[in-house]
Amino acid sequence: MGKRAVLLLAHGTPENVEQIPDYLKNVVSGRPMPQHVVEEIQHRYSLIGEPKGHSPLTDLTVIQAELLAAELGEPVYVGMRNWRPYIADTVKQMRADGVDEAAVICLAPQNSRTSVGLYRRAALAEAAGMKMDFLEGWADEPLLAQAFAERLRVAEERVLAETGKHAAVIFTAHSVPCRTIQTPAANPGQPILWPSSAKGPDGAGEPDPYPVEAKRTAAAVAALVPEVPAWYFAFQSQGASGGPWIGPGVQDTLDALAAAGEKTLILQPIGFLCDHVEILYDIDIDFRQHAEGLGMRLERPESLNGSRTLTAALAKLAREGFERLESVRLGANG
Repeated sequence: MGKRAVLLLAHGTPENVEQIPDYLKNVVSGRPMPQHVVEEIQHRYSLIGEPKGHSPLTDLTVIQAELLAAELGEPVYVGMRNWRPYIADTVKQMRADGVDEAAVICLAPQNSRTSVGLYRRAALAEAAGMKMDFLEGWADEPLLAQAFAERLRVAEERVLAETGKHAAVIFTAHSVPCRTIQTPAANPGQPILWPSSAKGPDGAGEPDPYPVEAKRTAAAVAALVPEVPAWYFAFQSQGASGGPWIGPGVQDTLDALAAAGEKTLILQPIGFLCDHVEILYDIDIDFRQHAEGLGMRLERPESLNGSRTLTAALAKLAREGFERLESVRLGANG
């Protein structure tokens, strides 16, 4: 057996506001981005981080990798799709370091062609002779639900101590364009759902599992915190690209719950594993201000970040990946 390692993949984030135009070109694959959209995103970044304008996503992902390496006793690398360290550069470094086999885990537990599928192609494109076990999704990993439940329980207990009541919960995941979970119809402009019988390369022709997997993760977390009186699901952070994005959105959900008489809510994202702009701005600033305008209090549990349970989940997934790689190797040699 040669040298093995783990590769963690994430979305990536610029280090400062000045890098955002180039970063956004990567996000949209070089397509033109309206200047007002660039300026709005720069504004959002300017309100978060320490120093201001710095998203902690890459820093926290590196910390998660260091914790995982200490747990496994194996090298762990980090690659980002849209910013440094780029996936391609990281895989090239792994090859230069003599890595022969890699357990690859995308830090987006719910599988979607707009995230996991793109990361997979980027990693495999540079793999050359390196054997990779690419985990397609891990939305149903019990330790993932446990990690989120630990954070949620702390927030629930805090709200209970301050208000005398447990709060209902809105679970969220990043929205994706509707076209992601649809297929072109026979008549242009009339999309239909992906037919389950039609399959092609990279999952083409199969229903995109993302919205279903996101809600399964939410249900698993809620089951571990039975004191939650009710829970709901919404999609957040819809993009500025053309066409509709899947919903319901968070603001519409807050509007509906305010009309139903809710006064205090906890919003827990279950598709994000660490702090970044979609949490520190979208939730902590935008959604909170929207809730306040409705006369509601909106709380958020601490993000997983350096959660020991998250580390345990990643270690379990990595070991399972190593076992599959060994099984393939033994089968080839047998």
